Amino acid sequence: MIWCVEDDASIRDIELYALKSAGFETRGFENGADCWLALQKEQPELLLLDVMLPGMDGLELLHKIKAQPELKHLPIIMATAKGTEFDKIQSLDLGADDYLVKPFGVLEMISRVKAVLRRCRTSHESTVFCLEGLTLNTREHTVAVDGERVNLTFKEFELLKLFMSHIGTAFTRDQLFNRVWGPDYCADTRTLDIHIRTLRNKIGKYGRYIETIRNLGYRMDKNREN
Repeated sequence: MIWCVEDDASIRDIELYALKSAGFETRGFENGADCWLALQKEQPELLLLDVMLPGMDGLELLHKIKAQPELKHLPIIMATAKGTEFDKIQSLDLGADDYLVKPFGVLEMISRVKAVLRRCRTSHESTVFCLEGLTLNTREHTVAVDGERVNLTFKEFELLKLFMSHIGTAFTRDQLFNRVWGPDYCADTRTLDIHIRTLRNKIGKYGRYIETIRNLGYRMDKNREN
């Protein structure tokens, strides 16, 4: 899922259409405030963010995202106006992964999106994901609950990594089997349910954030209270 934050509706529509044509799921926002609210519930794979926005501008939103532990690894491409060298430099200093200079072509945009996704997916192989006192370290292959190490099986670890790297994203049972067990695995729904149940137990109070979505699958929702 690629999110585009652009206040010019005609430009936003072109961006969304081009990305959909390239095979991406998309969602558009006309201002930074709406995007920020949506980020509290789910995360895209990448954010294409215009600098010049009404109200909360792109640089302010970029700063807020990178200050959030759950969002700081979100790949972001900034769209800057031609000649605004300061915006480009400030964007990169604040943690943006790349930038596009307006006006840009859709083929360049798609190429940049694909390149950033490839680069970030590789770097995410060695990173730490946090949700309150729950931390997962992919390089060390460890999980800790409020500083105390917990032992997970390989499948439990992979499930938790998938959930924590996509907070708010709903996964179907088939998607979970495909991502964790592999496409050739003969799906047995009881296997998944058992792994989810043991995972919830092992991560204690944070297990409540793994939500069962009836007739669909599961997701990790940081706003879920019970």
